[in-house]
Amino acid sequence: MSSGAAGDEGLHARHIRSFVLRQGRITQAQQRAYEALLPSFGIPYANARLDPAAAFGRSAPLIVEIGFGMGEGTAQIAAAHPDNDYLGIEVHNPGVGSLLDKVGRAGLGNVRIVQHDAVEVMRDMIAPDSLAGAHVFFPDPWHKKRHHKRRLLQAPFVSLLASRIAPGGYLHVATDWEDYAVQILAVLEAEPLLVNTVERYAPRPAYRPLTRFEQRGVRLGHEVFDLVFRRR
Repeated sequence: MSSGAAGDEGLHARHIRSFVLRQGRITQAQQRAYEALLPSFGIPYANARLDPAAAFGRSAPLIVEIGFGMGEGTAQIAAAHPDNDYLGIEVHNPGVGSLLDKVGRAGLGNVRIVQHDAVEVMRDMIAPDSLAGAHVFFPDPWHKKRHHKRRLLQAPFVSLLASRIAPGGYLHVATDWEDYAVQILAVLEAEPLLVNTVERYAPRPAYRPLTRFEQRGVRLGHEVFDLVFRRR
């Protein structure tokens, strides 16, 4: 059995959620964008493989971003790389509305959104060996030790995620929590389908913008760790 198949099988049981749905405040602009643009740029979750060419109206390299927050980085990356398609996965309404507002203002035709649990989206909707890349920027660190079991980037999900990336494609993770970075590095290096592109942590690739969130962390003295792995 391949590593990807094992990852699929392990995640068919009810998995631990890596997020908590909060009733965050949504602005009027985010709400308007959510209502007006989600029908055009949103893809409903389904237990069926996604057809990217049908979803985006073209064939292009597909990159998934898991947990895009307020979408600031996603919109900047998509605008700078119009030849790629970007599928953002997020559960919170304000973040989805925020990215949709940016998509509408910038006229970004290469962004689509699935508002659902990333584990289930990757397991059910994304075909094996289909992604050019995957971004997981600043996942919730669940910093209390008793909550570490909720962290997204653990072996079963990494196995699944790696199986969805095409050979030669990449996985890029960034975090500003050192103990999470250490754990992520160990998990990624243990995944047979992945190989590190550098020794330990990578310099920040030019395509990943410095978001306000990251700038605030840097001002507080938080070091940022980038991990860039390739699919074998």
